[in-house]
Amino acid sequence: MKSSLYLLATLALPLAAHAQRQPAPAKATPATTDARAAIRESDIKKDLYALAADHYRGREAGTLDELRASAWLAEQARAIGAQPAGDDGTYFQFFEIQRLRLTTSSQLSIGGRKLVPNHDAIVFAPLTASVNVPLVWVGTGTAAELAKADVKGKAVALQFSGEVPAGLSFRRFLVATLRDRTAELAKAGAVAVVFVGDARAQAVYEHWGHTYERGRYDLPGGPNLKITAPVPTIWLPASALSWAQQPGQQLVADLRTETFKYPSVNVLAKIPGTDAQLKSQYVLFGTHQDHDGVREAVAGDSIYNGADDNATGCSAVLAIMRAFRQKPGRRSALFAFQGAEERGLLGSRYYSAHPTVGEGNIVAVLNAEMMGRNAPDSASLLGRQRPHRNSLDLVTTALAANQRGPQFKLDTLWDRPDHPEGWFFRSDNLPYARLGIPALSYTTVLHPDYHTPRDERQRIDYPKLTKMTLWMYLTGWAVANRPAPPARDKDFKLER
Repeated sequence: MKSSLYLLATLALPLAAHAQRQPAPAKATPATTDARAAIRESDIKKDLYALAADHYRGREAGTLDELRASAWLAEQARAIGAQPAGDDGTYFQFFEIQRLRLTTSSQLSIGGRKLVPNHDAIVFAPLTASVNVPLVWVGTGTAAELAKADVKGKAVALQFSGEVPAGLSFRRFLVATLRDRTAELAKAGAVAVVFVGDARAQAVYEHWGHTYERGRYDLPGGPNLKITAPVPTIWLPASALSWAQQPGQQLVADLRTETFKYPSVNVLAKIPGTDAQLKSQYVLFGTHQDHDGVREAVAGDSIYNGADDNATGCSAVLAIMRAFRQKPGRRSALFAFQGAEERGLLGSRYYSAHPTVGEGNIVAVLNAEMMGRNAPDSASLLGRQRPHRNSLDLVTTALAANQRGPQFKLDTLWDRPDHPEGWFFRSDNLPYARLGIPALSYTTVLHPDYHTPRDERQRIDYPKLTKMTLWMYLTGWAVANRPAPPARDKDFKLER
């Protein structure tokens, strides 16, 4: 990793609907007044425009683009006057990410029709397999249809179907169905399974299909690299229905996998506290700097700039850093720009397991995740309600900060365990919460431009983003200056 450190140092030059209106707000405090002066919309917009520019090519984890963006963030921290909080007196904490994908030489055909894996047909899980067998069409795969078919030693083709149960998004239902039905058919003797999507699945295919070409990522040896299908699982677009159900076809697949390791990085800075007894304790303001990089073009645009996801979080954390530099708290403030979040929360998983400020010294985590879209007066606080809440004390502090500051109407649906998107489990608050550290995530939630090239900087609501930043700062300021750290809920247990 020393070569990565040298590279980054070089790049860093000159770096040496259930919305609840809250009660009337309390009178402005000196902290509120100071923050409004220090946290400026113009700074936030300038930083976001820089980070979400085409220059960084979507900041894909494990690429030079992510490293360049990380170097830029470290330079901003240095210019603000924050101290390095990474390894060896730097702003950086490097870690490895491992990738497992199909090789580009992998081949697939059905009935002599050649299909490019993960382009013409999605291979649901990367695996090594060689298959040359008859393809049997079984309709939608009901028990009656399967009873009439001989599937042993054959490839089974069926049309995706089913009703989405409560508590799941369609995308999560689709993934679970492909996984579970493949296991069921493999147990019955099938050596490959081919799904043809319906109209509902086609929307997911078009939006998310490009992610399968990337393969799977994790920290080296991590669990995501070990998840595979018992037999090849192939997902065809809805347009394939007319030819996929033709009789007498042969499925031929020669699939091979390969693995790579790449550097990613957490950018870490701190503002020391002023209290001799409390400065060894830290309030962590976290976010992630990576996004999806360069992918297949949509309407002529191939760069997924991730302005809301998550340049908004980065610009907010930089603004909070400026406010603490202007007026430090009694406790220290720690600022973490975490890499490879889009690959499975890898940077926050790594940092929570290898903190640079000492075990047990992080008293609260305030996470910024997509904070600049949707209705101007609404927002969500993840970790507010059970079973996601692990500190009623911290939640109370955050709600009081909302009263003193932006006075958002808080949407409680997105933090419920039965919300179909499972949003609490999809950002960098999660690894810290799993360790029992009081953790909250500030978000304005999903929108139609999520993970598309349309998530651009000109679509951000900058006044709203500034208010979200103020809310997050006021929460952290209160935690940084109170006598005792936030109390932890003793009976905290996540639902999964």
